[in-house]
Amino acid sequence: MSNCERNKKILLELVKRPGNRRCADCRAPDPDWACYKLGVFVCLNCSGIHRSLSSRVKSIKLDFWEDELVEFMESEGNTNAQASYEKAVPPYYYQPQQNDHLVLREQWIRAKYERMEFTGETKYPPLSYTTDFVGLIPGFYEGMLWKKGKENTQFLKRKFVLSEREFTLTYFNKENESKGPKAVIPIKDLNATFQPEKIGHPHGLQITYQDDNHTRNLYVYHESPEEIVTWYNAIRAARYAYLKTAYPTGSDEELIPKITRKYLKEGYMEKTGPLQKESFKKRWFILDSQNRKLLYFKGQLDAEELGVIFIGTESNGYSVKECVPKHARGNKWKCGVMVETPERQFVFTCEQEREQREWLDALRQVLSRPMAPQDYTIEANIRYKR
Repeated sequence: MSNCERNKKILLELVKRPGNRRCADCRAPDPDWACYKLGVFVCLNCSGIHRSLSSRVKSIKLDFWEDELVEFMESEGNTNAQASYEKAVPPYYYQPQQNDHLVLREQWIRAKYERMEFTGETKYPPLSYTTDFVGLIPGFYEGMLWKKGKENTQFLKRKFVLSEREFTLTYFNKENESKGPKAVIPIKDLNATFQPEKIGHPHGLQITYQDDNHTRNLYVYHESPEEIVTWYNAIRAARYAYLKTAYPTGSDEELIPKITRKYLKEGYMEKTGPLQKESFKKRWFILDSQNRKLLYFKGQLDAEELGVIFIGTESNGYSVKECVPKHARGNKWKCGVMVETPERQFVFTCEQEREQREWLDALRQVLSRPMAPQDYTIEANIRYKR
């Protein structure tokens, strides 16, 4: 057996070890690349990020491996690397997975290996977040973000201030703060999610919160990928601090999934009215699985929802099924979805059968989950709004 074949065999055995079976960075299964500078096994996508950082990467199956490099990979591996580079990751810091946006995955890799933020030698978050300019207030972060206007598509620079002590996110319409803030947003119901495709910027962030029982959206971005990810994790830190206060007996395992959440499904459907004879109108829908809400907006970058539908359980009078709309007035799409609640039926149409199946699957996923005590409060508030 040649050295080349022997080394390839060794690497294929190494990548089967428990610690190496998933990408060291995004946890994707069956990594087939390796960064031999760091001694970690990574997936194809993360190998491209490492290559852009001038880290040396090779394919396990396709490239030639020298004996000394194989020996180094054998002595290191993902478990050792994570013990070193992820030694002090804060519980609230978001560790991206394989399907997360590039800006999150790239900044995670840079934070670990380039900036060495989690080795325990330097404290994360950055000093600018842990103290204000006079060094007195912990959990304070401020800066400028580009924010979309409520009524137009123009993005303007606005000052944002995050206070972990006050559990608020504040923003100002002008740099001159003497006129007071435009909005003071409680951390209590705030969510942040990356939406680069929707916002049209690779660092686009959507901030969602409750305002007088309405869901409000802010769309922001920053030119610096490091800065927008720091904002995201600063918001998560403040949310984590709030949850620790609100649920003092809650474990990290229970609280961390509640810090921020991705929406289960988003997209356009057409919607008719309560009589199911009204004209169908195209609306942007968001399924917030955690809060059991199906929200709809006129457009995908609207600041405020037009309406919200609670998705309960079958035992409480809710159901979801495929349907053929009885009246086709104004609708161009034919693939129907019916959501039944104790008050009324909602009829939507999708453009394609694939989208219809995806919406049905997502809605049934929420429908099948038992309701928690807080879900009844959300349901009551939605009914009260109507």
